[in-house]
Amino acid sequence: MQEGTFFYSSKSGGSFGKTMETSNNHGPKQLPFTLKRFHISEEYGFILPNPLQELPPFYGPWMEIARQLPDLIEDHELRSCVDKMPLLSSQYLQGYRELVLAHLVLSSITMGYVWQEGEKGVAKILPRNLAIPFWEISQTLGVPPILLHMDFILVNWKKKDPYGNLDPIVHLPGGEASRGFMLISFLVENAAAPGIKAVAQAINGLLLFDNNMLEEALRELTNTFKAMMTTLKKIHDHVDPAVFYGVTRIFFSGWKDSPVLPDGLIYEGVSEKPLLYSGGSAAQSTTLHAFDELLGIQHCKESTAFLQRMREYMPRDHRAFIEEMQSLPPLRCHVVSCGSAVLRSAYNECVAALSELRTYHLTVVTKYVIIASHKAKGKPSAPGSVHTLSFLDETGTGGSRIASFLKSTRDAARKAVIMS
Repeated sequence: MQEGTFFYSSKSGGSFGKTMETSNNHGPKQLPFTLKRFHISEEYGFILPNPLQELPPFYGPWMEIARQLPDLIEDHELRSCVDKMPLLSSQYLQGYRELVLAHLVLSSITMGYVWQEGEKGVAKILPRNLAIPFWEISQTLGVPPILLHMDFILVNWKKKDPYGNLDPIVHLPGGEASRGFMLISFLVENAAAPGIKAVAQAINGLLLFDNNMLEEALRELTNTFKAMMTTLKKIHDHVDPAVFYGVTRIFFSGWKDSPVLPDGLIYEGVSEKPLLYSGGSAAQSTTLHAFDELLGIQHCKESTAFLQRMREYMPRDHRAFIEEMQSLPPLRCHVVSCGSAVLRSAYNECVAALSELRTYHLTVVTKYVIIASHKAKGKPSAPGSVHTLSFLDETGTGGSRIASFLKSTRDAARKAVIMS
């Protein structure tokens, strides 16, 4: 795999704005639905713009370990370093940006601590000097104390030079494969940003009974899905399947529905009983939930239950955004009832593009998880591999049966097509 250069380019695109001209030409009229209310960026979508890269000096011990995380894990020294770490209060963290950086740092250290020795040497107790502040920060943010999609994708990025080249703030084991996976995932979220803007525009089209606005939004969504797929295809140039599967993937794994941690993980000083949390997963991406809610995609019972549970792992404002969408008039019903062939065509092209995106996602997962697991059996481990990953052979890090889940979400998009 080549060492990749990952470039951030702002491509909000589209002609969408926050205002529209009124029919009586008295000037712009404020649209009823805005992203700003949910702290969602029109330029970045659900990505946190320009996240902090350093915590205040008081939290230096956390940052020092986080900066060395891959090396400490590879040298089997992380647990001893964490055990010597002082118990620091979270009360000196100020503002959302410091809190989410602290969550990224402590969640990454937590995953390293638990999985440093692989599934056969898994830690069953998180020490209090890590567990207590991690729990406090998670409670303040309203998210679980485990590595989330929010952590390793939405807030874990920085521009490493004036030209927009990217790097993660915190790395996990796996070298370029790990870096490539996180940054390609980031760029897919970035490619989705115009679509999130289009979601808001479509909602406004519904609320204002403006089919032209709605059609334009659906066309923009179709383009967004195609751009996301084009970006996802770059993963093959930057991520070695053997390294991703054998080294990196376990560090996204949780302790819910896990055969090696069937009772969960004890957070020392927080709870005497083990706690159960799912690992980081693309199913936690608010982006994908927003598209499904807008388009009225109806998932099967099992997939719906899993996706609903994954919403508990989203940032609080993003969760509120999805909940608000659920209370709005259903777009698909409007397209069916209005009788516009143009609007129906725009909608059908949109769900077809979403289906193609999900088909390609399934192709990627097949290569990087299912085929990689079969190739790994009976072969020498990849350099840096933490023993075996048998419990992850066909299970997503979020706990789903990965192939059947992705097929069901793809099929649900196909079924949404409106027949003429």
